[in-house]
Order: sequence, then structure tokens, then C-alpha cells
Amino acid sequence: MLCDAVVSSQSTPAASPNRSFSPALRRSVQLGPSTLPRRPGLAPRTSSLSPSSFGPSLDRVPAAARLPNGTSLKHELGSAPVGDVTNPVEVLEGILGSLTAGDGEGADELSKQSDERPAVPTEEIDFKGLSLEDFANRAPGTEGDDVTPATAGLSVVEDFETEKEKFEDLHKSILACDEVLRSVETYLTSFRADLAAVSSEIEHLQDCSTQLNNKLENRKAVEKVLGPEVGAIVIPPAVVRKITEGTMDDGWVKALEELDKRSRIIEAKAKEGKDVKAAQDIRPFVEDVSTKAVERIRDHVVAQIKALRSPNTNAQVIQQNALLRYRNVFGFLSSRQPQLAEEISQAYINTMRWYYSSHFVRYKLALDKLSLYTIDQTDAIALDPASKRSAKSGNAHAIFSIGRRGDILRSSNDGALPSSAAEDDKTMHYLEAPFRAFNLALVDNASAEYSFLTEFFTAQPFQATNRKFTDVFTPTFQLGHDLLRHLIDTTLDALGVLLCVRLTQHSAFELQRRKVPAMDAYINATSMLLWPRFQQIIDAHCDSIRKLAASLPGKPAGSALALTASPANTQSTAPHPLTQRFANFTQGILSLSSEAGDDEPVSHSLGRLRAEFEAFLVRLSKGIADARKRERLLYNNYLLVCTILGDTEGKMAEELKRHFADRRDALNVDA
Repeated sequence: MLCDAVVSSQSTPAASPNRSFSPALRRSVQLGPSTLPRRPGLAPRTSSLSPSSFGPSLDRVPAAARLPNGTSLKHELGSAPVGDVTNPVEVLEGILGSLTAGDGEGADELSKQSDERPAVPTEEIDFKGLSLEDFANRAPGTEGDDVTPATAGLSVVEDFETEKEKFEDLHKSILACDEVLRSVETYLTSFRADLAAVSSEIEHLQDCSTQLNNKLENRKAVEKVLGPEVGAIVIPPAVVRKITEGTMDDGWVKALEELDKRSRIIEAKAKEGKDVKAAQDIRPFVEDVSTKAVERIRDHVVAQIKALRSPNTNAQVIQQNALLRYRNVFGFLSSRQPQLAEEISQAYINTMRWYYSSHFVRYKLALDKLSLYTIDQTDAIALDPASKRSAKSGNAHAIFSIGRRGDILRSSNDGALPSSAAEDDKTMHYLEAPFRAFNLALVDNASAEYSFLTEFFTAQPFQATNRKFTDVFTPTFQLGHDLLRHLIDTTLDALGVLLCVRLTQHSAFELQRRKVPAMDAYINATSMLLWPRFQQIIDAHCDSIRKLAASLPGKPAGSALALTASPANTQSTAPHPLTQRFANFTQGILSLSSEAGDDEPVSHSLGRLRAEFEAFLVRLSKGIADARKRERLLYNNYLLVCTILGDTEGKMAEELKRHFADRRDALNVDA
């Protein structure tokens, strides 16, 4: 037991030699239930410092950390110098006395005292307020000490035997603590190694981060310089896929514009001497994609041209929805394949020439079925209105009166007469009705076609567009002129011809507003047909008045308007019937020429007609012998003319009214 105590004391630092074991010090050691004095009836408690007392905390230590004794940390700690520690044997010898073989008497006495051990050990020793060392070193026989030295030594041994289990429990607890500390040491050592590795990794990551930042900055600098250049020539895959495989819609047009833009940039760089290798590498690819785009454009345009040849096709719908919507794509085709673009243009021109020609031929046939008033040579102004041939034209006065015919110039209905309505219409019309219907339809279609040509063939100059327009509408213009000749060649309807002139002028103004100069030739040719015919009709009326004047008294009575030789007719001063027709006819011409310029032949034609009429009145008045009646006859005729022309406006009307008023006022006749 002594050896165990010695071993146990070597495991822990010993107290200094000058330090005695006092009862207070012994009672202060409370390492667990085994260190407490045992009392009867109470089971000893296990030490709280046993390995099991560490519970899960010891289990949580990694297996690798629980290494056997002899770790580097322990050696490091063992190598550290330890302070002066008194040998435990010496301490015990100081307490128990010398146990060596030379001291046989003391040993025998100690053995004898041990044999006389009391049956019941003393539970408590009264140290008289002294420390353990002072209590052991006091002189025997001291007051209050009723124990002999031998008895005191025996009591210490008995106390040691009694406290042996406590020391063993303490020793085991210290060993468990040592094991735990070794595990903690291993764990901390491993943690320190791991921490060093993590630190190394962090340093490596910092280095990598610095390198990446440098590379990123360099990349940004390079991208800032090369980005626009590369982006200008690179064609996105989506654009290529859309052009080669996608349907032709607005997205397809945008993709084609993107391709054209990149292609132009590459060409511009080549012209500037910046033909870099990247541009050289991508140029064949761009050419292939452009060729594919040209093929698709060609197929689309040709398909739409074929659709125009289908029966009952509305050309303007196809032009707006299928061609003008993709007008930029044809410009792309023209820039890549000019010869192919010209062939497609010619095919379109031939198709539209056939389209307009065939449709207007049918429309002209429908207009030919309208019922028109017949006004021919038998309806001259000086001929007898009661004649049989003149009666075919209806009301004789309506031939020379403008009436409501001028409303056609102020009509708010700008739509052409449909061919089906023309075929079913059974009412009577004047010649200006079919002329207006045909030219309204022609102006509308020509304006739409010219607008299409200028927008679709944008890459072509102005003269080329006009030539295309002329090629398309030449047969249609010829149809319009043929219709006009058919209407005016044999007619003496001067008011109808003049109405056609005004309608033509209105068409010219409308074409100027719509900016369609390509129809100027047609307008000029139409005017060249109308004005000569108007003058011819005026000449025919002048001839008829001249012939009537020649048939006055003294001449053969070849006309119902000629004066008879009867005294009653000879003395009549009432206005002549010709005067009313002349005044109505002149009023109609003046009302249609209220805004006419001096460059028109109307003024000259009216001057000739007026001269012939005045010559007729003078010749008529000469048939009256009485001068007063002769003046009354002239006055009444001039008065009728002034009355009919009184509400007519315009420069020529004012001049003519003033002229006849002067003639009337020059006569010495009371009103």
C-alpha cells in the first residue's frame, strides 16, 4: 500500500517539504465521492473525474485524435523544467519516522504498536488547531496530547490505509484526465495543422484571385477595343437560322437588314484597307447566306407575281400585304443580283400591263352599254328644233342649257361607277358621265400603281420608275383615248365636251396633289383631243347661224326660222328663238369657264359665235322698214341676252354682259 501511495504521489506534483498535511487541507480535497470519509450505512460514490464522467465529450473527440501516450506535445511538455519537488519517501519518513533496518528498535516498536491496533479506528483526530507538519513535529507529552509517538505513527498509517481508495480513485481520475488531455492535444495539433493548411489555401486563393482580377481587367481592356469591331462583323446564329429556315415575316425582314448591315461594314473595312483576317474568314460565309436570302426573295416575289394573274384578284391587296410589306428585301436582291432584279421587274411590268388592260377593257365594255343622248349635226344651234332628227335628242332647250349638268364637277362622290351598275343602268346620260367614270377609275388605279412602283423599286432612279409606269399603263391610256374619241367624234354637244375638259383639269389637279407626274402625258393628250373638238363644234354652230342669216328676206325660205314675206312677221319685234338658244348656250359656257384663264380657246370661240349672232340680228332687223321697230327688235333681243347672262360670274361673263349691255343701251328705245 505504501508503494501504491508512493506511485500515486509521483504522478502528481508533491507538496513542499515545509508544508504539513493539516486536517483542513485534507478535508479541502473534494475530487469525488470516494474522497469523502466513509460513514456507516452509506455506499461509496464513484469519482466525478472517472473516464465515464466525461461522457459524450470524450466520445466526440475524433478517433484519430485519441493517440497513445508519447505524442510530441507530451514530450514538449515533459521536457520543460519542473520546479524543486520533495521526494515523497522523504515526506513519509518525516511523518512516520525512519523505517530503515538500522532502526530495529523503532521498527519493532512500530510493529508492536500495529499489532495493538484498536478495533474501531478513530474517525477524527484532533489536531489542536495545528497543521499536519506541526502536529507531527511537536514534542511528545505536549499538553493536550494524550497520544504517544508510536500511537501517532500508527494512527497515520491507519489513516493512509483508510484513504487508500480515495488516492486510487484520484489516481484513476488523473489518468483519465491525462488521456483526455492527450486527445485534446491530438485534436488541437490536428486543428493547428488543418488551420495551417487552410491558411495556405487562403493565400493560394488570394493569389489566384489577384491573377483573375488582372486577367479580367486585361480582358475588359481588350474587349473595350475589340468588342465593337468584332460585334460589327459577327453574324448571330439566330439571324442565319431565320434567314435560311424561317418564314418570311417581319422578323425575317429584320434578320435580313442585320445581315445587310454587317455585310456593308465588312465591305467598307475592305475599302478602307482594314481587311483583317476575321473579315476575310467570315466573308465567304456572308456570301453564302446572302445567296440563300436572294433565292428566297426571288421565290417569294415570283409567287406573288403569279398570284396577280389569278382570276378575280385584287392587285392592290397583294401589293400592300405581300410586296410592299417586304419592299426592303427586293432592294437587297437588287444590290446583290441587279440582272435578276431587272428580270423580275420586267415580269412584274408585263403582268400588270395585262392586269390593267384586261380589267379596263371589261370596264369600257360596261360603259358602252350606258344610254346616252345623241347630239349630232342635226342639232346645230340655228336649225329648226322641231325637225324630226333633232327631236331624237329629247328636249331641244336642254341641248343648249347647262341646267344641272354642272353638278358633276362639284359632286362629292369620288368613286367610279362599278361595271355591274353600268351594265344595269337604264337611265339616259350625257357623254361626260362615262368619261368621268372611266377617268376616275384610271386615276385611282394609276395613283396606286405609281405609289407602289416608287416604294417598291426604291433602288431605281425617278426616270426608270416613270418608264415602268408608262409601260404598264400604255394600253390602258389608249383605251381611255379610244373611249373619248367614240364619245366626241360625231357629237355637237359643246357643253359636254367642255365638261370633259373641266373634268380633265380636275384630274390633273388631283394627280398633282397625289404627286403622280407620270400621267401628265395622258392628261395632255386628252386635252389635245377635247379642245380641237370644242372649236369644231363652235365652228359648226357659227356656220349654222351664218346659213340662217343668208336665208333671210330676199333669199329662198330654206329654214323654218327664216322670216316669211307676210306683213305680220315682217313687223314683229319679239326676240328671235335663236336669241334664247344663243343666250342659254353662252351662259352654259361662261358658267363652266368662270375660273378659266386667258390662255384657253373659250374666249376666242365665244367671240366668233357672238359676232355671228350679232350679224344675224342686224340682218334680221333690216327686214323691218320702220326704224323704231327695228331698234325695238334689236333692243328686245339684247335685253333677253342680258337677262339670261345676268347671274353668270367670271371674267369672261362680265366682259360679255358689259358688251351686250352697251349694245342695248346704245339703242334709242324707251324701256
